Amino acid sequence: MASKTSHQPSFAFVSASWGALLIGFCAYLVGLWNAGMQLNEKGYYFTVLAYGLYAAVSLQKSVRDRVEGIPVTTIYFGLSWISILLAILLLTVGLMNATLALSEKGFYAMSFALALFGAIAVQKNTRDVQVAPRRFEEIDAN
Repeated sequence: MASKTSHQPSFAFVSASWGALLIGFCAYLVGLWNAGMQLNEKGYYFTVLAYGLYAAVSLQKSVRDRVEGIPVTTIYFGLSWISILLAILLLTVGLMNATLALSEKGFYAMSFALALFGAIAVQKNTRDVQVAPRRFEEIDAN
């Protein structure tokens, strides 16, 4: 069983996490805004990003809940994994079939990955900040 000790994340890590999320998200959106594709294609890629971010946060939460002994149904846990894999698959298939330069495809893939990483890290930090003060309050109470 994992240790229940939680440490508050450093300001630098919290800032880097938010920075990764915002840079990845904004870069992806700027790329979409400037792309010479039809509006329905832009909508597809935006929806894949939004779905991927939600799926990443959901997966991180369900994994963390299980580690901390908080009950998570198997179906929700499985759907979280399926959702993140599906978002990555949808982006991959979309980019493989897109009439974009290889450098543009790489840009979208990397900004998508950076945004997902940032979302996971921000969710982790949010949980750590919520748990850490309670630990110090318990120590002060003794």
